[in-house]
Amino acid sequence: MLHGLALPADRPQPWLVFLHGFSGDNREWQAVSEMLTAFPRLLLDLPGHGGSADLSVTSFDDMDALLRVTLTRYNIKKYWLVGYSLGGRVSMYHACQHPAGLCGVVVEGGHPGLPDESRRHERLGSDRQWAARFRQQPLEVVFDAWYRQPVFASLSEPQRAALVALRSRNNGATLATMLEATSLAQQPDLRSLLRTLSIPVHYLYGEYDSKFQMLATQVTGHCHAIPAAGHNAHRENPAAVADILARILRLEIKGTL
Repeated sequence: MLHGLALPADRPQPWLVFLHGFSGDNREWQAVSEMLTAFPRLLLDLPGHGGSADLSVTSFDDMDALLRVTLTRYNIKKYWLVGYSLGGRVSMYHACQHPAGLCGVVVEGGHPGLPDESRRHERLGSDRQWAARFRQQPLEVVFDAWYRQPVFASLSEPQRAALVALRSRNNGATLATMLEATSLAQQPDLRSLLRTLSIPVHYLYGEYDSKFQMLATQVTGHCHAIPAAGHNAHRENPAAVADILARILRLEIKGTL
């Protein structure tokens, strides 16, 4: 069972289950969740992270099974998944298994999957190199390089330094295990399956995140730009993300979209 922070609400509503990105923990979504108090919320730590650091998985199937066990233990029967980056990929995979009780998915900056074997092979090699670095090098060094990847180009130097300091509190070995198990190379291309789901799928992306703006349109017709934000939009503009989430939930629950 995944470690989590459960925040019940007074009124009967579907749960909002938040999944963080690689090297984060349940606090990553805290600012956004505090603005959505009309809903019961569960903020989870993924395997190898935070309070779930002693847990590990070997595949997306393993990850999905662990998520299902966790939802059952919390007695969550109706829920939305809200996932960022790695958490978004886990959310999309889970949705494509057609679980009972899932009302909808909101993905922020999550990749739907690589379309061909050559790109998956290339990604696997890259992720294995990163995993080796996480196991062998000081985390301050690894995360400084990590946050200089093109997807994080919109970060200022102070923003980058703050993320490096925050993420360096992790355990490099457990991060490496999770990175290998849930590498984009190990994930199927979910585009076609996502388009056939009977539940709503919404996609959030930072206005400066051109790569994931393009990917968003391949996932769903419900795409939402977050102003003044890059790849990590909920951290850079939590109020805007919370506002869009509230609007999505209000409209979807009323059945007007």
